[in-house]
Amino acid sequence: MDPAEFANRVAKNARHFAKWARRRGIECYRVYDRDVPAFAFALDVYGDRAHLQEYARAAGAPGPGHERWLAEVHRAAAQALGLAPERVVLKRRARRRAGEQHEKTGRRGEDFVVGEGGHRFWVNLEAYLDTGLFLDHRVTRAMVASEAAGKRFLNLFSYTGSFTVYAASGGAASSVSVDLSNTYLDWARRNFELNGLDARRHVLERADVLRWLAAASTAGRRFDLAVLDPPAFSASKAMAGVLDVQRDYPELLAGCRELLAPGGVLYFSTNLRTFRLDPAAAPGLAGEEITARTVPEDFRNRRIHRSWRFVRVS
Repeated sequence: MDPAEFANRVAKNARHFAKWARRRGIECYRVYDRDVPAFAFALDVYGDRAHLQEYARAAGAPGPGHERWLAEVHRAAAQALGLAPERVVLKRRARRRAGEQHEKTGRRGEDFVVGEGGHRFWVNLEAYLDTGLFLDHRVTRAMVASEAAGKRFLNLFSYTGSFTVYAASGGAASSVSVDLSNTYLDWARRNFELNGLDARRHVLERADVLRWLAAASTAGRRFDLAVLDPPAFSASKAMAGVLDVQRDYPELLAGCRELLAPGGVLYFSTNLRTFRLDPAAAPGLAGEEITARTVPEDFRNRRIHRSWRFVRVS
């Protein structure tokens, strides 16, 4: 497993995708996605920095010499991108368990701004497992923006608020973004300020989403466009229990349906690879799977997420 092979593939991909990204006004994109089986990595460019992730091995713990080889791969990635090694952050992506979706790494990292399609977002490549911007949802964000004009928008499990930034730029009349994490709500607030969103019309609310859905229904709140992008699993002291998207998605969809105005649209996405959706579990919602249209071109892993577009019909 000569790191030179990895470097050659990264350099080739980077030449193509750098031009591709410039034409689209994108500063953060994937240049390597497990292209060579012996190198189980994903490599993303964020402006003048990069994020290199080694995926967990199915065969268990790596053998002796792996750390030295990993350091060589890290240097090879930096060289192929024309970056200093310290500008490339290396992480090992273990298989996730409940509650791990946005865990801290123990490093402080540095916040910096990247651009995507005319929008700007704060990211941090070191402090958390994730960076603050899910690149695989880039296309879905644009879809939401294209439907947002004049709409009341709802963003559930809103993370750092990127869907709301897009909806607002698309002309959403108002929005509510709901998340349980103060850290990510603060991050979303900074993204809103960075993009000039009016805090009086674009509101952030801290809550357990399942509880919030029930309370919002009782209060008679209504929305025209919504995004539901829950983690596969999540656990928090502030939650009533552990969220399991495969078990809980019927309740989540039902709660969203109650809040949608007639003809309202819901985008639903999950990164759980084993997820199965039963159409009977979404009464009153007519939907279609749109995954083939929402996975971006720079992601060779076409199973990075699955997504549906639902319309309230009753």
